[in-house]
Amino acid sequence: MPTMKLSEIRKLSVADLQKEVAARKKELMELRFQASIGQLDKNHRVRETKREIARLLTVLTEKQK
Repeated sequence: MPTMKLSEIRKLSVADLQKEVAARKKELMELRFQASIGQLDKNHRVRETKREIARLLTVLTEKQK
């Protein structure tokens, strides 16, 4: 999945943000699995996905307050 800009993330509703977080966490799990068995071609995707999750959670926390 391509990374989302912060402006795009802020436009999402709370429910959409929660769905995105779940999808990114699943993607991260799959990337980690691929990395552990040596099939991951783009190692930077793990770091990008972790940062994407952090962005989503930050905006989610802001909206819930």
